[in-house]
Amino acid sequence: MIVLDYSDPRPIYEQIVDKLQTYILKGILKPDEQLMSVRALAMDLAINPNTVQKAYTELERQGFIYVVKGRGAYVRGGDDSLLAVRRRELAERIAAIVQEAENLHIDKETLYREVEDIRLEQKIEQNALGEALKHD
Repeated sequence: MIVLDYSDPRPIYEQIVDKLQTYILKGILKPDEQLMSVRALAMDLAINPNTVQKAYTELERQGFIYVVKGRGAYVRGGDDSLLAVRRRELAERIAAIVQEAENLHIDKETLYREVEDIRLEQKIEQNALGEALKHD
């Protein structure tokens, strides 16, 4: 289930790409599993089909899905290259954050504490969300 965040400054197609990438990498969407059609997902999200098509095109360009003409879009699988790509992207973002921290004269220990605080907050939020979903 994709939930769009209209307060997110990113374009809607990028949010769709991000959610589907996450579902693929976490194994929620399995290799060779067919994705919803462009039209069906657009109707489900109440958005323009062109937006979904743009997201699918980007996912195909990045190697997360493949398209069979006349049949639909499917999750690409069978190797760990997608995970390797995401890890490399993450390492690049971390390097930029570390560089920015150095520019701001933030020492390593302070940076580590900040990361641990954020991880703890996220874990608390995930637990609270899980509990809320159980009560629905």
